[in-house]
Amino acid sequence: MRQIYFLCTGNSCRSQMAEGFAAKYLPDWRVASAGVETHGLNPKAVAVMAGVGIDISQHQSKLIDLDYLNSSDLVVTLCGDARDKCPMTPPTVERRHWPLPDPAQAQGTDAEIMQVFRDVRDEIERRVKALAE
Repeated sequence: MRQIYFLCTGNSCRSQMAEGFAAKYLPDWRVASAGVETHGLNPKAVAVMAGVGIDISQHQSKLIDLDYLNSSDLVVTLCGDARDKCPMTPPTVERRHWPLPDPAQAQGTDAEIMQVFRDVRDEIERRVKALAE
């Protein structure tokens, strides 16, 4: 079974959404996410994922597990901070970087902030679907 690991700074938004989509679109893979820090699960990420029928409400913000990292087939970083701080991996681990904006940093009205969360969610879904093809 192939294994994928999604990493971002706090494992609160982007990597959690990616884990949710990967569980749906990559059913033959072991899927996990983590952060270089733990910031807790962002309720707005939970809400926008529920809007597309994926429940991540039971996910928890986790720190990088070096054993899982080093045994993964693919590691995807979703922010520059995670890319820069991610520990070294063996040459057998493919690494990809998806430089996506942090929706938790969005400014504006509630509606504008939620739109940023939806936009990032939709881009993550597009990229995870592409991995599945």
